[in-house]
Amino acid sequence: MIQKNISIIVAIAQNFAIGKNNDLLFHLPNDLKRFKQITTGHPLIMGRNTLLSLPNGALPNRRNIVITDIPEEKFERCEMVFSIDEAAEAVKNEGEAFVIGGGMIYRQFFPIAGKLYLTLVHRDFDADVYFPEIDYSEWEELYREDLYDEKNGFSYSYLNLKRK
Repeated sequence: MIQKNISIIVAIAQNFAIGKNNDLLFHLPNDLKRFKQITTGHPLIMGRNTLLSLPNGALPNRRNIVITDIPEEKFERCEMVFSIDEAAEAVKNEGEAFVIGGGMIYRQFFPIAGKLYLTLVHRDFDADVYFPEIDYSEWEELYREDLYDEKNGFSYSYLNLKRK
C-alpha cells in the first residue's frame, strides 16, 4: 500500500549506484543544500549505518528516526525503531517524511513511497550499494532541473517524481 506522506530523497548515478564503503560516491555542494532545504522541519527515516556516516550525527531541525536491529542501541537526538512498519507508523500523522538511506532501507520503502526526490548524476559509478531500479512509467515528473558541475566534470538533474 502506497503511503503518500513517505518520500524518498536520494542521489543516484545513472547505473543506480548510491554508495561505496559507507560513503557517498560524489560531492555536490548544491545537492547538499537542496537536501537541507527540502528536509528541514520534516522527519527523517534512516538506517543506523546512514546515521553513523553523518559527520555530526543526527541532523538538526529534523526528527531523526533510526531503524536498527540492536534493541539496546541509542543515539543522541534520535528515536530508535526496529522495523520498517514501526518507522512508517511513527510518521503516519506527519505531512511528509523523508527516507534518506541506506540501500537496504531504500529497497524496503521503495514499494510504498509516494514521492521520489532524485539527484540523478549522468554517469556510472563503481559502488557496493545500489538504489532499486526505477520504472519511470510508474512515476509522474513534477519538476526537473538539468545542471552541470564544473568541479566534478559531470552533468546531473534534480527530479521530483510522484507515483502515478
